Amino acid sequence: MDHVVPFFMLLGTLLLWLTTIFPALSPPSCTAGGAGGSCQSATTFQLMILYASFGLISMEAGGIRASSLAFGADQVDKGDNHKNSGVLQSYISWYYVFLTISYLVALICIVYIQDHLGWKVGFGVPVVLMVLPALSFYSASPFFIKSKANTSLISGLVRVAVASYTNQHIKFSAQAMDDKYHHNKESTLLIMPSQKLRDAKKDLTPDGEASNPWSLCAVEQVEELKALIKVIPIWSTGIMISVTVNQTSIPVLQANSMDRHITPNLQIPAGSFGMFMIISLIVWLALYDRVMVPVASKIRGKPSGLGMKARMGTGLAFSVAAMASWATAESVRRRIAIEQGVTGDPEAVVNMSAMWLLPQYILSGFGEAFNAIGQNEFFYTEFPKTMSSIVASLHGVGVVCVNPSDNKAYGPCKRDATKVVPVKEEDC
Repeated sequence: MDHVVPFFMLLGTLLLWLTTIFPALSPPSCTAGGAGGSCQSATTFQLMILYASFGLISMEAGGIRASSLAFGADQVDKGDNHKNSGVLQSYISWYYVFLTISYLVALICIVYIQDHLGWKVGFGVPVVLMVLPALSFYSASPFFIKSKANTSLISGLVRVAVASYTNQHIKFSAQAMDDKYHHNKESTLLIMPSQKLRDAKKDLTPDGEASNPWSLCAVEQVEELKALIKVIPIWSTGIMISVTVNQTSIPVLQANSMDRHITPNLQIPAGSFGMFMIISLIVWLALYDRVMVPVASKIRGKPSGLGMKARMGTGLAFSVAAMASWATAESVRRRIAIEQGVTGDPEAVVNMSAMWLLPQYILSGFGEAFNAIGQNEFFYTEFPKTMSSIVASLHGVGVVCVNPSDNKAYGPCKRDATKVVPVKEEDC
């Protein structure tokens, strides 16, 4: 997967850049003096090109984010029992540090370029940036450890589910405790079936007929499905973190209607305020991994640190605090706008510093640092080695679950947030 998806990203960003180069691929600019009916809508062909570029970029994001974390973990952690947990924990932390640094560069540099040099240069720079990592990856490819999959993980999970349904009538057999019924021929490790979700062990019980992969499963396949079911409650808590972190549209509209000046001649672009969340995340990860954990380990005389579940719970608490801070800042902003009488002007800037938004970004960064990394470490300890690529995918699935409901709940507010007071206040 890692060998193919860079081409999708390169093609997607190139197609997006071309929409700014050729006038036929984008609608004309709005006429001066009007922001409403004076703008011409995009044609069907133009929308198809735009959506195609987004689709290619999304395919790359799904492929890279689902496999890069697991691919890197294979380079540092080769044991199936995760004895090298300290190295793995440090790797996951620093993986997120460099990932968030890339976000930070995008929020500061790319947004600045797009804001001051226009879309042609702003979209052209990512095209160049996509060529460099692709060349770097392919150059170092011979030195990587590359694990090959023997079977399809998805089809194995489906077979276990089908076998569980079709084998409901089968009673447990003494023969089912024999190792020869428990393992794939390709398996190098002998895994005994766990006692949790015992009904799934019927998938391992022979029924006297010829072996059928849709009715008789290997223990590895059954344990993979059990592991996936067991982590669903913990995974679902990450959805609430995503509700906070993925609120990107409204804070940008908020910042755009506030005083963003740091000095009389320097102001922060509204789209760059997300950098404060990234900075807080990076600072916390660096302090935790390089200061707090070593100091605690030295004091206690053994490896120490917050447990995975403790970090996830702490992340949820920070998420709640971030939303409370966001609500406080918005209530103050609206009150000032009403006092100034600019509630109906979408271009108005209220007499309030955008620095009021910093607490919500900082708290959100702490919440993401605690919860996301704790969840990924938890998934790595619960999942078999063959499911390592699922670890990075689960977070993305949670984001996908959040976005539709988020757009439904906050859509009316986003469409009219620049007017400070929504058209239908009860919808917000």
